[in-house]
Amino acid sequence: MNEAMEALQSDLKSLPKVVMIVFIVVYYARFTSSLLRPGLPRFLSVLPVISLLPFIPFTFSTIHFRGISGFFLTWLCLFKLLLLSFGQGPLNPSLPLISFISLATLPVKLQVDPQPKQLTTLSPKLLISTAIRAALLSVLFSIYRFKEELNYYVLLLMYCVHIYLFLELVLSTSAITSQLLGMELEPQFNKPYFTTSLRDFWGRRWNLMVSAILRPSIYEPAKIYFGPLGGVLAAFLTSGLMHELMFYYNNLRKPTGEVTAFFVLHGVCVVVEWYWAKHQKWWCPPRVVATPLTLGFVAGTAFCLFFPPLIRGRTDEKVLAEIAAIMDLMKETGRWLRLTDCVN
Repeated sequence: MNEAMEALQSDLKSLPKVVMIVFIVVYYARFTSSLLRPGLPRFLSVLPVISLLPFIPFTFSTIHFRGISGFFLTWLCLFKLLLLSFGQGPLNPSLPLISFISLATLPVKLQVDPQPKQLTTLSPKLLISTAIRAALLSVLFSIYRFKEELNYYVLLLMYCVHIYLFLELVLSTSAITSQLLGMELEPQFNKPYFTTSLRDFWGRRWNLMVSAILRPSIYEPAKIYFGPLGGVLAAFLTSGLMHELMFYYNNLRKPTGEVTAFFVLHGVCVVVEWYWAKHQKWWCPPRVVATPLTLGFVAGTAFCLFFPPLIRGRTDEKVLAEIAAIMDLMKETGRWLRLTDCVN
């Protein structure tokens, strides 16, 4: 616990420096892009930033800071800058500096004709949903105290829910910031528990920000040379490789290829689903059956391929220790604020 608290405090001290570095390098990317036409010259000018981004998460000691910064910078920001190099994607050098940096580093999008009220008023629905997710995560954390007594597969199922709630909470926090900046959060999840197929799950319900960035950067170029199904497989392969990198940020262990195998398997199954759906006379399960079948397949393959690298490196235990440290730090901050109010 003390080790986790020390690492957390160290990362909080490092955070302003990292934010400043990111601000400078993304500003450089915007400046050079404004001087050059899309293509090889612009790509070469942005290449130093693209090369630097994957190393920035190693500045942090905790899994949470490395993981979140890795997702925001090494995946989203890097792919957006690659698209910018060739005149595609959401970034444009003509955007205001704050908008450009926010759009590059956060899962947000510009609002179309935002109303003045939207720039300063937070959505009550957003605040309520954020509070609900935080409360549900707190319930999970309290159950984790009995981790040793839980069935292994029940624990893995809880980890699935944990990942979903945690990502939603992180993105809700980003949404609060983005609304104040006149932006809105890119849709990230669309009720994945109502999915009816793997195509529906990966394409329209789960981690939609990743789908949105993989589509123009990987799927569309691959489709030109290998057709739509080749584009799908290329996107899933890229997702698997990027998840291997995200896992490396988390556990600092040599990649095993299991996570890549998980996504390649799902890519192949999506292609098979597409082929099956083309034959309208072939039997398709009703929604009441399709939903549990799909979720069961996702969970079952995750149990076999997605979670073992994390558990093998005891990443789950380190995550729980960091969460306990975060909660202790929040309690200390709350006590300090109450003490300050009493003194004033």
